[in-house]
Amino acid sequence: MLASMVGAACLAAAGAQAQQPAPLRIGVLTDMSSLYADVTGAGSVSAVAMAIEDFKAKDATGALKTRPIEVVSADHQNKPDVASAIAREWIDRGGVDVIVDVPNSAVALAVGNVVRDNNKVMLASGPSSSDLTGKSCSPNTIHWTYDTYSLATGTATAVVESGGKTWFTLTADYAFGHAMEQDIKNVVTKAGGQILGGVRTPLNTQDFASFLLQAQGSGAEVIGLINAGGDTINSIKQAVEFGITAGDQRLVATVLYINDVHALGLPVVQGLQFTEPFYWDLNEGTRAWSEKFAERNATRHPSSLQAGAYASVTHYLRAADAIGDSKDGKAVVDKMKEMPTDDPLFGKGTIRVDGRKLHDMYLFEVKKPEESKYPWDYYHMRKVIPAAQVWRPLAEGGCSLVKS
Repeated sequence: MLASMVGAACLAAAGAQAQQPAPLRIGVLTDMSSLYADVTGAGSVSAVAMAIEDFKAKDATGALKTRPIEVVSADHQNKPDVASAIAREWIDRGGVDVIVDVPNSAVALAVGNVVRDNNKVMLASGPSSSDLTGKSCSPNTIHWTYDTYSLATGTATAVVESGGKTWFTLTADYAFGHAMEQDIKNVVTKAGGQILGGVRTPLNTQDFASFLLQAQGSGAEVIGLINAGGDTINSIKQAVEFGITAGDQRLVATVLYINDVHALGLPVVQGLQFTEPFYWDLNEGTRAWSEKFAERNATRHPSSLQAGAYASVTHYLRAADAIGDSKDGKAVVDKMKEMPTDDPLFGKGTIRVDGRKLHDMYLFEVKKPEESKYPWDYYHMRKVIPAAQVWRPLAEGGCSLVKS
């Protein structure tokens, strides 16, 4: 009798265990080892973990509809084929519902296809190509943080209006650079400026000497650096070493992260203007979150991309919770578009039908060393650029999801 009771109990326990729902799995596909590692990488994994913890803190059950939430991460090595293979493995065998971060636009465009074909979700918080909400838009992708159009509009417009009429561009030779180069040309020309020439540089370039000499020889008033991460750091450092910034020419970084400023130091980059969607010291909400982030990341403060990983996952979890399911990726994305966004890092906003997350952007200027009063106190905020002004008009993107 005892044996049969024990057996029944074991069967009941096994049945209960079998009925436990599979966890919601978030895959952070990022750069752990190359030029974007500082601005995404382990910091993005940390930001996603913070989003899950904050979501659970507001959920009485401590989980998403009784489901646990798990995170996996991998290094895509800035190779679209490697990234696509990881995404397929995660989805086919790992039960991953959503892929987040994906810095490097070529990687994001490739992974976006895998995600769409399998009806999962991609939260593109790391890449910047405006094609992600244009000709390559997808019903399964949300493009958070920024894009090439908004960065070009904010920075190039301000520079041309302040007298920088003639430009020479140094462009990273891949999807992000190509998209940004075109956006810069359009904005500069529209604002009354002129592109005198340009050169394309390999990704992860260590020696910019020949490219910078071409830019210097062009006589352009502005040398536009259309690159990011380690490439931005190396090109600025070498431009200063060559004395380019000591003359009449000025450098303009189309993409600049606080990690780049920290690595270069204020004496090197003081006075540089650029556009960003986030700064840790903007307000009480950004400061409180950034202090928690810094505690987890050896006092390093968050980049805008790491902030974007947190905010996009936060909104995704709310949407998946609202519909009670994460398996139908398109349905979750539709809910994300339907719900207004609200988080302490980007504030209130919306998501358009093309997947573009809308929020204000900011024109910043790097402080002089004597103006910095405490660690990571690096920026003056020169201008708020309203969302209505900085993002590409919906009708101009060429997205197939936009109905005429």
